Amino acid sequence: MASEPSEIHLAQVQFLTVAEVAAMMRVSKMTVYRLVHGGELPAARVGRSFRVPKSAVEEYLRSAYFDAG
Repeated sequence: MASEPSEIHLAQVQFLTVAEVAAMMRVSKMTVYRLVHGGELPAARVGRSFRVPKSAVEEYLRSAYFDAG
């Protein structure tokens, strides 16, 4: 069965820990947990921890960015 070019393969997705997301966004881990639980940031649950796709963090930051000038 051939896959479509637009299909994303999980093996190609780079996942980040909550601590890595917090460091990348310069916020606390609690803020990241709030974003995940509030549905603003998608995440996969692995055992008792969460993994967030790096692309989702980048997209969140892009959409949250505004020009203050």
